[in-house]
Order: sequence, then structure tokens, then C-alpha cells
Amino acid sequence: MAGNNPWGGGSDDSSGSGDGETPKGDKGKGEGPRNPWLPSGSGGSGEGRRGPNIEDIFKNRGPEGPRRKGGGGGPGGPGFRIPQRPGGKSWFPVAIVAIVGVVLLATSAHLIDPQEKAVVKRLGDYSRTLDSGLQFTLPFPLETVDVENVEGVRPIRIPGNDNQAKLILTGDQNLVDLSYIVRWNIQDLQQFKFRVVDPEETVNEVAEAAMRAAVAEKQLDETFSGQGRAAIELDVRERMQATLDRYQAGIRVLGVEIEKADPPSQVVDAFRDVQVAEQNADAARNQAQGYAQQVLAQAQGEAEAFDKVYEQYRLAPEVTRQRLYYETMERVLSKTDKTIVEAQGVTPYLPLPEIRRRAQQQPETTVTAPGGQ
Repeated sequence: MAGNNPWGGGSDDSSGSGDGETPKGDKGKGEGPRNPWLPSGSGGSGEGRRGPNIEDIFKNRGPEGPRRKGGGGGPGGPGFRIPQRPGGKSWFPVAIVAIVGVVLLATSAHLIDPQEKAVVKRLGDYSRTLDSGLQFTLPFPLETVDVENVEGVRPIRIPGNDNQAKLILTGDQNLVDLSYIVRWNIQDLQQFKFRVVDPEETVNEVAEAAMRAAVAEKQLDETFSGQGRAAIELDVRERMQATLDRYQAGIRVLGVEIEKADPPSQVVDAFRDVQVAEQNADAARNQAQGYAQQVLAQAQGEAEAFDKVYEQYRLAPEVTRQRLYYETMERVLSKTDKTIVEAQGVTPYLPLPEIRRRAQQQPETTVTAPGGQ
């Protein structure tokens, strides 16, 4: 092959073999084949030769390489600089101070709503109670503020699940299934926060204890009537408030409302039959009492009339006796179909009504005089 051989000597190679080998005696031409990937000007000898490595490829491509040098660079290069204040000072201390000031102000100023109050704790211990409005405290973490709604009504339903039965024993040894609601709010925020661990659970347990104690003093029928339920609700509220005050829980019980008072589900049918029988018995009893009162009133009236007649009889016995005779005969004879005539020469008894009745029953006949046209 004519021309320069990349693997060996030049075009004046005397061997002309073209196999890329250099004669041993030719020292000026180099030994062995020449690497075409080496930079130009490198000697043909094996001294100083080395292959490229990863450092040679990437050493000038990092952020500190020639692409970033001298040209201002991007934000990540050495050419990026934070803007400076007049006079050459840095804005970094000013930014740090501003951030710290905003944090201190945010943790020191507190806007409390009208229905809320706040408890201030200094290094974890109670310090004071804040009312509604704009209030200031020491910054966090020196003082922490815990805000609570003290006027909002908080209901608790017992039992919490509608399908769950809450059986309570009454005073006459019967079971009643009760479900009720207790409404409460916060009376003293300091006691509420530091006297009880779980206020809602405390109210729940106190309500159950008070309800069982109140129902145990009532009969089963009283728990079903409206008046009895109202008495139970008032009794439970008073018991709960007294117990919570002894605990210093800072809780005010607003009211107790019984939603359901039923017999146990296992005996509800038999209980309804008993109720129907009791209602029927009450109806019959009331009817008998009404009849007895009617008869008694009639007897009392007759006795009073007799007393009045007796008083008149005592004043004029003959006149009263004759008057009573006449009134009695009039009352008796008014119901008979007879006519009595008291006179001489007249038949004592004439069945005039009977004759009149027979005359009405006979058919009418027309009598014509002889010779009459």
C-alpha cells in the first residue's frame, strides 16, 4: 500500500511487506505499531504511552471545568454571588433577623374568639388563662398557648351505638333499655386542662353511674311516663354536677335528655301484652267506679228528698199524709187504663176506654132510612 502506514513506517519501508512490522535495525522509525488514537506528535516508542481513562474524559466537564470558568457561570457555578447591600455588605444577616422576628411575632400574638379562652403554659407549667381578644405572650418555646371553646355545647350520646342496648335495673327489679344524651361545656378551663386526663370519658362514666343510681329509685312504669322521665333527667343532672365538682373537672352539665325507654328486646312482645291487659283492667275499673258514683249520687238525692218531705211531715202530719196519698195514687193510676166515677146512681166502673177501643176496631156501616132516595 502506498502512502503513510498508520501501523508502522512510512512509504520508504524497504520491506514492502505491509504487515505493519518495523525491522529490528530501524530505530529511527520506532518499534511496534503506532496507536492512531494517541495525540499527534507523540513518539513511536512505548515510553509515555497510556490509554485514556475516565478521569481524562470527565475531568474538564464538571462545574469547575473550562465551561464554567471565566464566563460568569450559572447559579450553581462559582460565578453566582448573593446581591449585596450598599457598602458591599451581605443581605444574609438581615434575612436571618427578619425571619426570626416574624417567627417571634407569630408565636407571641394570639387572637382569641369571643366564645374561646386560652391556657398559657410557661416551660410546660400553668401560667395564666387568657380571655377573648388580642393577647400577647412570650415567644415559643418559652410559652405555649392552648385555645379551647368554653361556651360551645358538647353532646355525648349513651350508648354511642344505636344498636347497642343499655340495660338498667329499676327499683322493682325490672330491666329497662335506656338511651340518653348528656350536654355539657367547660366551666373552668384551668381545671378542665389539668385535673382530668380524658374529660369526655369522665363525663361518660359519671353519666352512666348517675343514671343507674337514679333509675334504681324508680319503678318500671315511672321510667315510661313523661313525668317520671323528667324527674329522672333532673336527678341525673344534679348527681353528675355534684360528682364532677368533687373531681374539680371544670365541667358544667347543661342537661340530660332521655331519648328511649323501652323494655329489653327479648321480652318486648310479652311486655306489650301485659301493657294491653293493664290498660283493659284500668278501663274496666274506671267504668265500675263511674257506675258506683252514679248510683251513689242517685241514692243521695233520694235521701235528701226524703229528708225534706219528713221535715214537712213533722210540721203538718195530716196534710202531708193526705198529700202523699194523692201524689201516690196519681202516680200509680196514671199508668193504668181505667176510669173511676164516684157518684150515686152511676155504675162504679165503666170500661169507657175499652168501649172506645172496640168502637174504633168495628167497621163503619151506613144506615139508610126507608123510602129515602
